[in-house]
Amino acid sequence: MKAHEFDTKFDDGDDIDAQIDWSAARRPNLESRRVNVDFPAWVVEGLDRQAQRLGVTRQSLIKLWIAERLG
Repeated sequence: MKAHEFDTKFDDGDDIDAQIDWSAARRPNLESRRVNVDFPAWVVEGLDRQAQRLGVTRQSLIKLWIAERLG
């Protein structure tokens, strides 16, 4: 199938699932890398309060806040 035909099917809302090799699919720039950061106790306590208020984990809150600042 040519790219133009694929794009047309996608744009028309046709099912293109059979045309895609999902085992080879990847999302660029989403590879994880671990980092360690030391915070004073009062910062960790504040993060925990905010995370609990929002119903998310501390790690999720930190990721969200950093992504907002960098985005």
